[in-house]
Amino acid sequence: MQGSSISRKRYDVIVIGARCAGAATAMLLARSGMRVLMVDRESYGADTLSTHALMRTGVALLHRWGVLPGVIKAGTPPVRRMNFIYDGETVEVEVEPGQGIDALYAPRRTVLDPLLVDAAAEAGAEVRYGVSLIDLLTDATGRVFGAVLRGPDGQLTSVKADLVIGADGRQSTVARLVDAPCYAQSRHKSSAVFGYFTGVKDEGFCWHYRPGANIGTIPTNDGAQCVFVLVPPTRFRETFGDDTMAGFLKQIAASDPDLAEQVRSGRLEGRLYRFGGALGHMRQSHGRGWALVGDASYFKDPITAHGITDALRDAELLSRAVTSTDPDALAVFQSVRDDLSRLLFETTDAMASFEWGMDEIKAHHVELNKAMEAELAHMLEE
Repeated sequence: MQGSSISRKRYDVIVIGARCAGAATAMLLARSGMRVLMVDRESYGADTLSTHALMRTGVALLHRWGVLPGVIKAGTPPVRRMNFIYDGETVEVEVEPGQGIDALYAPRRTVLDPLLVDAAAEAGAEVRYGVSLIDLLTDATGRVFGAVLRGPDGQLTSVKADLVIGADGRQSTVARLVDAPCYAQSRHKSSAVFGYFTGVKDEGFCWHYRPGANIGTIPTNDGAQCVFVLVPPTRFRETFGDDTMAGFLKQIAASDPDLAEQVRSGRLEGRLYRFGGALGHMRQSHGRGWALVGDASYFKDPITAHGITDALRDAELLSRAVTSTDPDALAVFQSVRDDLSRLLFETTDAMASFEWGMDEIKAHHVELNKAMEAELAHMLEE
């Protein structure tokens, strides 16, 4: 699966990127009988920045695909409770059983991505790591018909395909090469510091909101909690300065002194990570011989922790379009994606502004819940 040589000169589909969006798409297309090549410039099982949390649609899709048992077997703790703490006022929400699931999950990407890659390979997809996209093959009319790939040995290989799918992140090379226009962009972004701590109590998903800050804990693998602090970019430097841990603990203590003490006395696995933030976008996600999925296609601020669910949802929507006999199926994919995403995108942007009080953030959560219920209903009806 992870060899460097590419066995064919032609495939039905080439997927650039083997993270959760690309791997899920490759898996579904390979299960449909297509000849799929998936490449990634990183190594198998490599980590990446992530919010980890799977919303109900994401868990339901993993269950449908038969991947959820692997997530559970890897020791990913079940989440049956979500706590929304509004400047000290706690609203507890229980996860109701349904759609074949009784809990939410937040796997590390070192768990989730390899599970999806393995499922893609088991379905017949050819997977190659250490392979980068250099260029796209296009005919005289501009239609994409393959890719120029650089292998681990530095050698270039031209591979033909009916469709090239960019699942290569928000700075997508595929999107750049096809000059995919961005037709929606957010106005706001949040900046984050986060780390993985053992010794912090597992109380489910916990999201703390107070003016100018969002703090939370997400239980993930190996007994660790992903603990994060989000602030506006304009306050990032003053909040964290040169002593990231001191600023991190100060922000947590302002919302939950007990949590700050658990973090202080717990064990930080690795280091604290800093993310300055990035504006969200919605891009043209299909053209002649190409398509985009995951962050390459649609990215929004991590403040709503919906990114992995977006990726899995859109992998299924795109795979349905690719295997459809409808000549307009890819356009329909983008239209449906936009319909399901618009309220999520706009509400996320409003939350990332930090221009809210407690009544406003509660109203934003009502809107998010409405959008996620519509998303789940759509994905389950087909």
